[in-house]
Amino acid sequence: MKLKLTTFIVLLFVVLATGTFAQRDRSKDPNVRSVEGTVTNSSGAQIEGAVVQLKNTKTLQVRSFITQADGNYHFHGLSTNVDYELKADHQGASSSVKTLSSFDSRAKAVINLKVESKK
Repeated sequence: MKLKLTTFIVLLFVVLATGTFAQRDRSKDPNVRSVEGTVTNSSGAQIEGAVVQLKNTKTLQVRSFITQADGNYHFHGLSTNVDYELKADHQGASSSVKTLSSFDSRAKAVINLKVESKK
């Protein structure tokens, strides 16, 4: 009886350990990517409080991120088969729209945005 219980416990441990490793591997899913960057003004200074919008061009869903003091933004869990448009706004000024293409194979793309006043 003890041998069966010990065998069961060992098998249970192996199954649980395998599940944990499988979850870690999913974090490196080739169908998921991220984008990050820095928002600056026309003189190159990093902007705190800029609103970065990420638009899914298939669903038109928009996600937003407000930059901190370092001017950085990031979006994770993005599909690799969708194009995304990025734009930043701050105090009436906007950046140009940049595209993260589905043809871009980077798992972690870096796209910096420059906010400039409209003339």
